[in-house]
Amino acid sequence: MKKSALYFTNKSRETLLLLILCFLFNFSSAQEVLDKLKEQYDKVSVTNPERLIVAGKYATALFFNQQEVKAGQILKDNIQIASRLPDGKYAANLYAIEAMNYRISERIKESKSSFDKAKEFASKSKDVEIKGYISYCEGWLYTRNNKEGEAVRSFLRAIRYFDQAPPSRTLNSRKSTTYKELTSIYANWNEHQLQEKYSLLALDLAIQQNDPIAIFDAYMLMGYMYEQQYIKNDTNHKLRDQAEKYYLLAINTYNKNKATIPFPSNLSFVANNLAYLYFSFFPDSYQDQAIQYAELALKQGTATQQYTHVASAYGIMAEIALKNKKPERAKAYLLSALMEITKSSVPDQNIILSIYENLSEIAEQENNLAEAIRYHKVYMETFKSIYNQEQLELGKRLEAQFDKERQQQQLIRMQLETDKKEQQLRLLHTVSLQQKQQYENLKLHEENQRKELELTQLESEKRTQELKLSRLETQNRAQDILSFKNEISYKEKINKYYVALILFFLLVLLLMLYAYKQRSKSMRQNKELYNFSLDKERQNSKISILTAMLDGQEQERGRLARDLHDGLGGLLSTTKISLSQLTNKVDSPMKNDMQKSLLQLDTAVEELRRVAHNLMPDLLNRYGLEEALQDYAVRMSNVQLDIDVQFLHYSNQLTKDEQLLVYRVIQELVNNAIKHADPKQIIIQIVEEADYYTITVEDDGKGFDIDQVKGNHSAGLHNIQSRIDFLKGKFTIQSEKDVGTSVEIIFPKK
Repeated sequence: MKKSALYFTNKSRETLLLLILCFLFNFSSAQEVLDKLKEQYDKVSVTNPERLIVAGKYATALFFNQQEVKAGQILKDNIQIASRLPDGKYAANLYAIEAMNYRISERIKESKSSFDKAKEFASKSKDVEIKGYISYCEGWLYTRNNKEGEAVRSFLRAIRYFDQAPPSRTLNSRKSTTYKELTSIYANWNEHQLQEKYSLLALDLAIQQNDPIAIFDAYMLMGYMYEQQYIKNDTNHKLRDQAEKYYLLAINTYNKNKATIPFPSNLSFVANNLAYLYFSFFPDSYQDQAIQYAELALKQGTATQQYTHVASAYGIMAEIALKNKKPERAKAYLLSALMEITKSSVPDQNIILSIYENLSEIAEQENNLAEAIRYHKVYMETFKSIYNQEQLELGKRLEAQFDKERQQQQLIRMQLETDKKEQQLRLLHTVSLQQKQQYENLKLHEENQRKELELTQLESEKRTQELKLSRLETQNRAQDILSFKNEISYKEKINKYYVALILFFLLVLLLMLYAYKQRSKSMRQNKELYNFSLDKERQNSKISILTAMLDGQEQERGRLARDLHDGLGGLLSTTKISLSQLTNKVDSPMKNDMQKSLLQLDTAVEELRRVAHNLMPDLLNRYGLEEALQDYAVRMSNVQLDIDVQFLHYSNQLTKDEQLLVYRVIQELVNNAIKHADPKQIIIQIVEEADYYTITVEDDGKGFDIDQVKGNHSAGLHNIQSRIDFLKGKFTIQSEKDVGTSVEIIFPKK
């Protein structure tokens, strides 16, 4: 039953990850796990930070058991407590869990908000492990948003943090999870070497932990990985042998640790895959091994009620019987498989379809046409039901996608209308401020007039009292009082004239100030326009000078390389030939000295070739950027330094000038890292996107203070900036002392 066996082993990546999760919880029901975590959570005191760690695990278990509301409430309550602690690692951990839960629920905005808070609290903590976990969470979110290039960078950054973190209870599990994420991405990219690299790292970590469950898991995944590679390339028998090796190691691990591995149902999964591998891809002499492991899968699947595993084991045994020309036995196995698969709560229709097809073919070979037609009819009915279900699911997916696109368009329109209204509100607010300022000025003016009126009233009352007093004192002073009143009246008129004159001068002064401001504003605008034009001309001149300078540099490099190679190289080679001829003519005491001289000449010629190659690499002109950088990485790597070059989605569409500029920039960055950072590993990654290129050069060296380097006006940075300006791109530098340096360059496609 070839089709059923293929269906059973050739699972998708998501199904395989789901199976791994089942490994972790197969020994206990979901409710038992929740009860155990709840007991731990309730037992720890509220003031104990350990409660915040348990809260994250408990909320995660609740979320995956469809109790999202309760999980969200537990996270919210504990985030409030963690936010008040001086160390931000607890709040960062809980916010990261909340962000991933939101992303699984398709709540994109809430997920981004929670992750931003997780990064904020992680930056306040000195815990290196939590920084690595936040980088892992960032990569996990990038992966779910189909941005696998950014995800790889985040996962690699997380591994660097984990490597520097001190041992803890969670460190190895977090590191192993990161390795598995990288393995999945590289499997999607068909980067088999990198996939194998991180799979082996996960296996080594499991062996270091001495955890039988993790070792069994790692061996099974390694076997599955090599089996899938062999199916794609069935001429490479080494891949087949590797799959066999790791499946056998998984079974041996189980047999040695039966008492401590609480998931015997997984043994039937591995046994089925190994039986199928022996039957389908090994010679006929391995038929006994195929039967042995199929029977083991049958036994274990029956004991653990894994009816799909049992049906697949019967299917493999039916295939073997057909190959040995025993159709009756094959038919019995197929009927047994059909009976077992129907016991499953959710029978796999593809396996049922394969069983009916094989039964129909056997009946046809036996000339039992009635039975063949009957099985064929059932086969067609099953096929139609599967086809109709797939069409229905496809229609639902397309309808959901259409609704999602329509909602996004509506959201964009609403956002545009909101932006327009916000602009109108800002304009109205500005007008309101101007009117408010005018109103304040009027109020001040009115207040001044009121004060003057009160002062005048006070003075009038004073005069009235003085007049009354004067009348009471003597009638003789009436004339004096009258004279005094006339004098006061005259002074009041004079004061009014002074006030009017002052107000007039103030009005003139305000008008002059207003005119001066308007003129200054106009002059400032003209000056800004002039400076803009001048800057534009300077920029154009700078680009022209830069182009000429770069062309001159490259021409001079080429001339120096040719002169060194053709001139000095030829001269050294001629000298070597002459000395070689003289060696046979001199006496024995002189031959050793002559041989040393010849060796020194060889060293000089090799050094000359290296210098000439660095000045003008021939591989770049002949084969392009990828070959030139790979060759450069090999030449610069040594025992203490590993340089890894990765090209992702690169289609080799850069012009020769652009390739040369990129080569020079990477050469400068690598030379600076080797010279100043003392790294053990340098990763060079070039990713081609739809509209732009991204270049990342990372090292795990000493790191440096970015502000200090920029203040020194380094010539190396100036050369890099000049070439990036020519590419119309930009670059950023991130560096931490004792962590490493990451330089990212982005420039558009032409």
